Amino acid sequence: MLYRRLGKSGLKVSALSFGSWVTFGDQVNNAVAESCLKTAYDAGINFFDNAEGYASGQSEEVWGGDKPNQTGLCRKHVIEACNAALKRLRVDYLDLYYCHRPDPETPIEETVRAMDTLIQQGKVLYWGTSEWSAAEIMEAYSVARQYGLTPPTMEQPRYNMIHRERVENELARLYDTIGLGTTTFSPVSAGMLTGRYNEEIPANSRLSIERLSFLRERWERLKENGIVPVIETLESIAQKIGANLPQLAIAWCLKNEKVSSVILGASKQEQLVNNLASLEFLDSLDEELMDEINVALSTVKEIDV
Repeated sequence: MLYRRLGKSGLKVSALSFGSWVTFGDQVNNAVAESCLKTAYDAGINFFDNAEGYASGQSEEVWGGDKPNQTGLCRKHVIEACNAALKRLRVDYLDLYYCHRPDPETPIEETVRAMDTLIQQGKVLYWGTSEWSAAEIMEAYSVARQYGLTPPTMEQPRYNMIHRERVENELARLYDTIGLGTTTFSPVSAGMLTGRYNEEIPANSRLSIERLSFLRERWERLKENGIVPVIETLESIAQKIGANLPQLAIAWCLKNEKVSSVILGASKQEQLVNNLASLEFLDSLDEELMDEINVALSTVKEIDV
């Protein structure tokens, strides 16, 4: 399960959030994790993303929790996972609670009823989905409306310059029809949109981690399809506005009015500080520059590994 706990008031960077998908408990040590959390909080971020599946529970332990040992979206696990997360995070309720990836073994109605139960108990304020198809989201919404239950209100999809289909096309009809919001993740595509891997995969980098071999496979396929020259072009575009490529990639995601929040990740504090500065370049992405970016991206073939 995924969950969200909103924190500090007086938000300065409301369109940015912070998560620990493949960093905390895996790629970075606890001292770095603590410094990144503090930097994000002090900058005004009030949307923090974690999940029991991140680093097999180790990410939660860095935040203060025990390792979970169950999976799926059946009623038993949905409720037990929520209770366990509340205990691990030492909070009374979760602002947002997500069903991370669909569970083909559990009827959607069962999941919807479980989520509604948690909301009625005051343990969750709103619930949503993550990496669900438009059809699955609509089924959950329809079930909720049919039985007077609380419907999902947000989806958390992967979204970046080289992975656009779901957010821009598949989910498009849901934004206005059911008021779907999005909290997107992977704005720099696990580091692929930083230029870091253009020559080789550095030791101790995200793509060098054996558990993340699927990311290496994705990168190799992108390279075969000519992504490196595209990244070099994007770097040149970023320089025109005084930004670096990660900042351009994040600002580009934020330009989509259907994106409610872009979840940032970081393996070190200075990386997070750099990514937070992407907001400074948002106004620089005018129509002409966005057209230039889209021309550069027109040859990119989306890879879904």
